[in-house]
Amino acid sequence: MQSAIPLNRESLNQLISKKFLIVIIISIPSAIIADFFNIPLAWMIGPMLATSLIALKGFQVMMPKIALSSILIILGLHIGNYIDQNLISQMVNWIWTTIIMFFYIIVSILIVSKYLQKFSNYKEKTSIFSAAPGALGPLMILAEYEKSDLSQVATAHLIRLIIIITLFPFIIVSLYPADAIELEKIDYISQNHWELILLILVSLVFIFFFNKAKVPAALLSGTLVASGILQIFDIASYKLPDASINFCLLILGASVGCRFANKTFKEVASNSFHGLVATILLVLLGLIAAYIATFFVDNNFLSLILSFCPGGIYEVAVIAIAFDLEPDFVAFHHIIRLLFILFVIPVILRLIEKTKIKN
Repeated sequence: MQSAIPLNRESLNQLISKKFLIVIIISIPSAIIADFFNIPLAWMIGPMLATSLIALKGFQVMMPKIALSSILIILGLHIGNYIDQNLISQMVNWIWTTIIMFFYIIVSILIVSKYLQKFSNYKEKTSIFSAAPGALGPLMILAEYEKSDLSQVATAHLIRLIIIITLFPFIIVSLYPADAIELEKIDYISQNHWELILLILVSLVFIFFFNKAKVPAALLSGTLVASGILQIFDIASYKLPDASINFCLLILGASVGCRFANKTFKEVASNSFHGLVATILLVLLGLIAAYIATFFVDNNFLSLILSFCPGGIYEVAVIAIAFDLEPDFVAFHHIIRLLFILFVIPVILRLIEKTKIKN
């Protein structure tokens, strides 16, 4: 089994490779330029768009897994600050939004897959993998096993991810009061730094076992569980500087762009229109699910929208952190979404096979 955090010579060499150096050289200026023009989540959107363009231009770019793994742990520690005893008691009320999530996933897959089959000529299995609202990594493994078109599945998800990451921050900024996202003033230096080391060490232990148990998003879920246990029992807690979020944003944005390596403008363009329509359908279904959820929970509606957003778990989680939109609530529902997708899709595929056999 592949390690969640690859600590070997090859992965360390990738950190000083030309492919990663190009990513950094492109990402930092693009983030600064995007920030200069006051683009929401500039440190993610700038590098994402810039890296996507150079990847499609044929430049050899790469995001080392060890770099991505490191910032996902940082992201987990940020969200971990929201975990306390009160949160545990609140999770009982989230059973209704969990049920809504389950039906949202089923309806989304059925509707969007039918659209892709009819208008984009996707084969049945490929359309199902492409219609799932997230979980690209695990879905690619399942798609390869089912002999589906990996290029179509990956491109459909990547187009959706770029659209969502680019547009959602603008939507949130237009709807969310500016004074609500002011950063809390904290004396970071006076904290007990040994507690940070303890948080990291315990997180690594949980990540290792979660990865062995094939728990989805082991890097995030492992860190969240570790942070929750240590903070609820008042063993260790640590508030990372908010500025460290910019580093997470840059690496996450660039990693999305790097996924377009070895793809062409023609390949992406041919899937763009139907990818856009599929994204609109998923977002609309997500909005309906979020609205239904308002009858069961009192959470901020924007938090509910992010919870049902058909984007990547880490990318959406970092948006929730940046705008302080209940990151614990959002992360919980995206982890649940991953679990449901990995459960629902194999069941749908088996039902399709049984139907074909009967016919």
